Amino acid sequence: MRDLRSELGRRQAAHLYRRRRLIAEAPGPRLTLDGRPAIAFCTNDYLGLARHPEVVAACQRGAELYGVGSGSAHLVAGHGPEHQALEEELADFLDRPRALLFSTGYMANLGVIQALAGPGDLVLEDKLNHASLIDGALLARARLRRYPHGDLGALRRQLHGHAGGAGSAHYTPEGNAVTLIATDGVFSMDGDLAPLPELAAVAQAAGAWLLVDDAHGIGVLGREGQGSLDHFGLGLAEVPILVGTLGKALGTFGAFVAGEEDLIESLIQSARSYIYTTAPPPALAAATRASLALARREEWRRERLWALIDCFRDGAAQLGLPLLPSLTPIQPILAGSAERALAWSQALEERGLLVTAIRPPTVPVGSARLRVTFSALHTDQDLERLLEALAELPGVADTPESPMAPVAREAGTPNSSRGQIPVMAFPPKGQGSKTALGSGVTGDGTALSRQARIVAESPQGPSPAMSIP
Repeated sequence: MRDLRSELGRRQAAHLYRRRRLIAEAPGPRLTLDGRPAIAFCTNDYLGLARHPEVVAACQRGAELYGVGSGSAHLVAGHGPEHQALEEELADFLDRPRALLFSTGYMANLGVIQALAGPGDLVLEDKLNHASLIDGALLARARLRRYPHGDLGALRRQLHGHAGGAGSAHYTPEGNAVTLIATDGVFSMDGDLAPLPELAAVAQAAGAWLLVDDAHGIGVLGREGQGSLDHFGLGLAEVPILVGTLGKALGTFGAFVAGEEDLIESLIQSARSYIYTTAPPPALAAATRASLALARREEWRRERLWALIDCFRDGAAQLGLPLLPSLTPIQPILAGSAERALAWSQALEERGLLVTAIRPPTVPVGSARLRVTFSALHTDQDLERLLEALAELPGVADTPESPMAPVAREAGTPNSSRGQIPVMAFPPKGQGSKTALGSGVTGDGTALSRQARIVAESPQGPSPAMSIP
């Protein structure tokens, strides 16, 4: 029998022990932690919709009409009009023929990979993919190969190594094996974007499926928040399988898979995590319909995020903080050791700021970090408090191998071998950008362009560096 107590002790000694925190308030930047007020920079409620009055009211009406549970699985008697309407609205939002609701993003990834791949098939994944994508391949009992983060060359070599002949990644003696490439759209712990145009080209050349889990891109990137695919100008032909969650930017709960008619019907027939579980409550589907409508029409929420990110990275660069090259609401501050990351998190908490320490095995050994995330509801004063507190962390500017220096030197030059999207060169504080942080518009009243916030690589090659208006 395993000695669980000793294992827990070793985990605690290595600064890898995790504790749940009891948060009494509704989701949002402001909360009470152990009886003390605090500002949270660790939630995924990017657009600040989780407690929006319209979303809450829609949930209440749904509960009054349908109760608080669905009663059974979708394929038994649990699929109702709110589920159906939400699926149709998601499909319209994403310009895809159909969408299918899942209870969680984890279950969506498990279900779609298990339904499409099996023993003898090949699944290739970025090493920094979410655990659910990895577990999906393991559950399917497919051959899983993981390539170094963003390394397209390694991906191609793995594809060619799998090809048994005829130049086909699908080649087997039976000639009917499946190849599936799966990636995060926005990587949850680094905040960078996958090189989706290049991945799409690789997948098409190999005759492979491409699955993108855009949990952290939906609602944040692209037109009306359509996500990473729209940000890069990709559609159904390039990315046939799109997975997204509803509990991050949309502020509710659940997930979906969006794609062509045959894909969705196949998942209904074969995805075990869809078939063998209770459907989400109809009231949550009603709430999500309301939040989706808000996300589409209230562009100021995304503009506010871009303004916060710009100002944070400007201030962090001046402080010499060891940031990773992310231009999304996920802003990691590299600590290195788990002990240091935990100490930094505790020091911030003492100042009334909740920032989570991310440690192995969530991230590789030696890359523990603070994971700062922003919401459209954070104020200018919140950001100022955060930067002031970060500046006083012990040794924060002395963390070895800070990625900020090389990124700043090469701003505007994509690293094509790793598929990184470069950080923009920020002007000196108080110069260049006219962003009115409080309003989310430029000084002359022009709405900030979301596409000017992130330097993208087009399918035809790298775009020139962009500056903030």
